[in-house]
Amino acid sequence: MTLGMMMNRPLSIAAIMEFAAQVFAPAEIVSALPQGVLSHTYAASWRRIAQLAHALVGMGVKSGDRVATLAWNSHRHFELYYAIAGIGAVCHTINPRLFADQIAYIARHGGARHFFFDASFAATVDALLVEIPAAASAVLLGEEGDIAGLGMSAPVRAYEAEIAGNPETFDWPEFDENQASGLCYTSGTTGNPKGALYTHRSNVLHALFSIASGFGGLTAGARILPAVPLFHVNAWGLPYSAPLCGASIIMPGAKLDGQSLFDLIEVQKVDSLWGVPTVWVGLVQEMERRGRAPESLRNAVIGGAPATARLIDGLEGDWGLEVQHAWGMTEMSPIGTVGVLPPQHQAKPVHERRQFKRYQGRRVYGVDMAIRDANGRVLPNDGFAQGELCVRGPSVIARYYAAPEASRGAFTEDGWFRTGDVARIHPEGFLEIVDRVKDLIKSGGEWISSAELESVASTHPSVQMCAAIGVPDPRWGERPALFILPKPGMPVEPESMRSHMAAHMARWQVPDLYQIVDSLPMTATGKVSKQILRATFAAATKEESSS
Repeated sequence: MTLGMMMNRPLSIAAIMEFAAQVFAPAEIVSALPQGVLSHTYAASWRRIAQLAHALVGMGVKSGDRVATLAWNSHRHFELYYAIAGIGAVCHTINPRLFADQIAYIARHGGARHFFFDASFAATVDALLVEIPAAASAVLLGEEGDIAGLGMSAPVRAYEAEIAGNPETFDWPEFDENQASGLCYTSGTTGNPKGALYTHRSNVLHALFSIASGFGGLTAGARILPAVPLFHVNAWGLPYSAPLCGASIIMPGAKLDGQSLFDLIEVQKVDSLWGVPTVWVGLVQEMERRGRAPESLRNAVIGGAPATARLIDGLEGDWGLEVQHAWGMTEMSPIGTVGVLPPQHQAKPVHERRQFKRYQGRRVYGVDMAIRDANGRVLPNDGFAQGELCVRGPSVIARYYAAPEASRGAFTEDGWFRTGDVARIHPEGFLEIVDRVKDLIKSGGEWISSAELESVASTHPSVQMCAAIGVPDPRWGERPALFILPKPGMPVEPESMRSHMAAHMARWQVPDLYQIVDSLPMTATGKVSKQILRATFAAATKEESSS
């Protein structure tokens, strides 16, 4: 082997903002806070990040320490991403929407010792500090005057007081690019949450892969609003990819309802919104109420769960937005595919383009994909064969953090990560997620996709949201049941729904049970919780049989 003669400079998260502050200095981080909207340029943010780094060192944070965050999307949370990783510590984001016992498990398992939090999570952090006596500090993301109203028993510092007066430059250490930089846990829908321990190398490469894919408005001068949280999966990588390409980030804080998002998009002239389908459903309702889309909005990035044909067709056909589907996982940093249509597909008729938009897109550079059958055999990318989707790449985990049992079952013998998604890959490279392995419904020996049921049901004009699960059946083993949340003022009759499904699906696939609900249970990441639906249905069935 002949080695090349290039410099070996480690990839570094801090270097991203150093670059942005020099090359894209006027770009902004805008925060919608309860006290009002604040704006900082990248140049000003870099100075505040240096001040925060001094504060962290003063608090005793050392290389490798876990510094936990329980916070909404704001400039302060963004600054923590860079200062914590920049000094060699680990930014341990915790999803505050999880159940209390899951939050406590994540904090203990991850080894968090320092906690930075928004005021709305004060009670949660107070309880954590009791459970974790080794915790060294708790810092409110706000001013010193905000502490008195928290009612916390533990001592609390104020973020702005901690960074005030510190030098606006910092002597950033240099370390191996494989140094841990971030720790994020899965939502724990089965068993305990599992940790993905990211590195400087994986996060920087993930950002470059995302920018190279050409999606989501990742260009200089763009104004992107992440409705996806900084407390989970790196806000789809935006804290790193946006500064690298010079796009401004508009942080929405805690308000993700349709009206608040619409107003923020209008005032801040946002041209690209990134969110899960439920966020988009709320914004569409607000657009329907006002009779128009926000004037500046051009690009709709949808991920986290499959977007229905109705949602995609409505955003493009009714509101003139460019929809880009994306797919990924916590374990993948998270983006794996993006729905950027190549030129030959852009030239196709509208109905053909929309069909490709309903797929999850094509893989980004750096992510290898294959579908495998139950025996591990790789299946062809012919658009017909379906199996479990497996991935590998430099931004994909090699194992879970401190979870050897979970890691053993999550990888193939040759080292590919098993995603748990059932999928097809089409000849042009488009990924089509069929369902989660655990959500497939096996009825009379045949598989029924819950995702396909939901996609068909969503085309009914009165359906706002829906979810399909398998329920026990003495004859067929399982049969599909459909839970329907109607649009306001538009009731849905079960027989009408049955007729609608029968017109679009084979008879044996049509659900037997239709339940109209006032709400659907949601996971901490904005998806419908089928785990709760199954448990609720089982409990109701048991109660009926015993009465």
